[in-house]
Amino acid sequence: MQTHNPQENLHKVLHKVLIVGNGGREYALGLHLKQDSRIQELFFTPGNAGTALLGTNLTLPHNQDIVEFCQKEGISWVIIGGESALVGGLSDELRARGISTFGPSRAAAELEGSKAFMKDFVASCGIPTARYIQTSDPQKAKDFARSLSLPVVIKASGLCAGKGVIIAQSYEEAESTIDNMLSGKEFGQAGECIVVEEFLSGYELSVFGICDGESFTLLPPCQDHKQLYNGDKGPNTGGMGAYTPSPLCDEMLLEKIASRIFAPTLAGMEKRGTPFSGVLFAGIMVVDGEPYLLEFNVRFGDPECEVLLPLLQTPLLDICHAVESKQIAALPITFRQGYCVGVVLASHNYPFGSSTPHPITIAPFDSTLGHICYAGVSPNKVDSSKKVDSSKGGEKVDFSSPLLASGGRVALAIGVAPTLAKAKHNAYIIANCIAFEGKVLRTDIADKALKA
Repeated sequence: MQTHNPQENLHKVLHKVLIVGNGGREYALGLHLKQDSRIQELFFTPGNAGTALLGTNLTLPHNQDIVEFCQKEGISWVIIGGESALVGGLSDELRARGISTFGPSRAAAELEGSKAFMKDFVASCGIPTARYIQTSDPQKAKDFARSLSLPVVIKASGLCAGKGVIIAQSYEEAESTIDNMLSGKEFGQAGECIVVEEFLSGYELSVFGICDGESFTLLPPCQDHKQLYNGDKGPNTGGMGAYTPSPLCDEMLLEKIASRIFAPTLAGMEKRGTPFSGVLFAGIMVVDGEPYLLEFNVRFGDPECEVLLPLLQTPLLDICHAVESKQIAALPITFRQGYCVGVVLASHNYPFGSSTPHPITIAPFDSTLGHICYAGVSPNKVDSSKKVDSSKGGEKVDFSSPLLASGGRVALAIGVAPTLAKAKHNAYIIANCIAFEGKVLRTDIADKALKA
């Protein structure tokens, strides 16, 4: 009996790919795909001024606009980068029209869209997580907060771009946070329901599983740095840097994460009729060697995506196809040896508000050290014909770029090397080559592992 190879047809045709999103994650996805000779054209919606150097940016504000463009242009694959499009049901609308899509359904995306749903779901599956209450009743929330030891964690249930978590250091701060969230002052509708939970003391890991609804494959563990300042001080952000693989996660711990968190999640989602397909991102707190689930995201993390993809050897297109055909368990997903460190360069008002756009100056650097991922950048007389050349070898590359630093997280300096210490060193060499007024960065990315 002849066995059908699901990858066979994939290698025979050229593909047009649309990436949905506008951040550093989407730039990293595009940069990875540009190295695949099967990619005929690359589109982004809305993209940023950096992704315009990789492909074509489009203004497609509504799901229906995206669907119609894909049908008209003959798009082979849509890769959805951000959570809001997934929670908004874009993947369902695309699949209903026969368009291949990488990303979970609207129902499965509730694992990130509603922290209240997520906590109730994982509790029902027996997945280890912090003690919690989810409620819209301020008094119930305050009473539960008072029953916990300090500090107390308070989360807006809805989407908040990674900023909806407050760690209250006193009961008075907890109560004022509860009032601000539930009144809509802090996070609007996203805070109409909140989760109050115990604070777990340990160290965090970001672990990603490529899932096809039935099976999953875990990627190398990462560690994000969410607080704005060195030493994990200051407010939470979307992430100020990351590195992979983390030596703080050995094979035994990774197996615990697989068996205690990912396996029951996929089984539970399939049982409720909402199988999970795509990237499942588990935020893990390791307490005395045991993993506890902090949260789920339903897409690649940002900035974790930017440090995983430079090491990924298996083409992303093959991964997308294996997920769609429910054969992820049969696809070897391989990574090159070494480490990758990403340092976020943010604007001076991040994460509190927008900043005045300023020109970016980039000094030449040796491309064997790594590269830049563009995020919060806008055009400043961009020459759209200038494409990124990722095959420069070891020569000095002048990335002097007609871009403006206009967003919160402006760019990431990505360093790659055989050792973690060298990868960090390379990342900061590149970070120091990038200049714009008000640049903010942490200088301790990967130090937890290096000092361990």
